[in-house]
Amino acid sequence: MKTLIVSTILAFAAMTPIAEAGEIWRASGFEQPESALFDAANKRIIVSNIAGNPGEADGNGYLSVLSLDGKLVARHWTDGMDAPKGMALSGGKLYVADITKVRVVDLASGKLVASIDVPNAVFLNDMTADSAGKVYVSDMLADTIYRIDGDRPELFVKDALLASPNGIFADGGRLIVASWGKGIKPDFSTAEPGGLLSVDLASKAISPLPGAEKFADLDGVVAIGDSIYATAYMTGTLYRYKDGGKPEAFATFKPGSADIGADGKTIFVPLMNEGEVAALSLD
Repeated sequence: MKTLIVSTILAFAAMTPIAEAGEIWRASGFEQPESALFDAANKRIIVSNIAGNPGEADGNGYLSVLSLDGKLVARHWTDGMDAPKGMALSGGKLYVADITKVRVVDLASGKLVASIDVPNAVFLNDMTADSAGKVYVSDMLADTIYRIDGDRPELFVKDALLASPNGIFADGGRLIVASWGKGIKPDFSTAEPGGLLSVDLASKAISPLPGAEKFADLDGVVAIGDSIYATAYMTGTLYRYKDGGKPEAFATFKPGSADIGADGKTIFVPLMNEGEVAALSLD
């Protein structure tokens, strides 16, 4: 989740195991790593570092690059951001959610080439791109998802049913949404936990995924084959869900597991409170 470490999280962390079996490697030395995005064309992982207050425009945020075996390629690959979170790839560019702006980065050089202001944005969070190259960004604290076509942001859907949308992932003709939940409290627990939703790209209809309603305060999400994986930041749990079933714990970390990425065989999990990124095998 996009918040500084709080005492309740630290108390839980003390009694939570680091991870379950399947961990391949773990890279450390990051500053509140929020998102880990697989860049297939360049065979690397891009990591966003908040490095400060997740909601403050302080200029401290930056992007790092990891090799696929967990070696640091560039710690400060892209500077000049505030609190970068979720990312998406489209048209040879990298799009990064940064509070109320979407930053645009040249993939070849790592240079920040544009900043897109999103009108009425409150707390932009995760990003994804559909098969047509259109980019979507969630606004967690406004129950909203925006769509960006080129450099033009537009309201895609705003609805209380989104229940604080955090993670989003384009999957064919739909967006899979990982919602944090309703009634967010000061410690970021909720009066009602979130769950997994589907938003139809054509009709914008919102539907809960059967069996995955209101089970956890969710953060990142990816779909791989017939499975959906989602993190619950407050408990550190990585869940796996299959259509018609129930979400099952796939791995358990300390609280702080955030916006996951994947290459089809491996899931990359940013651990915000640990300053680390872990790679887990799906085999």
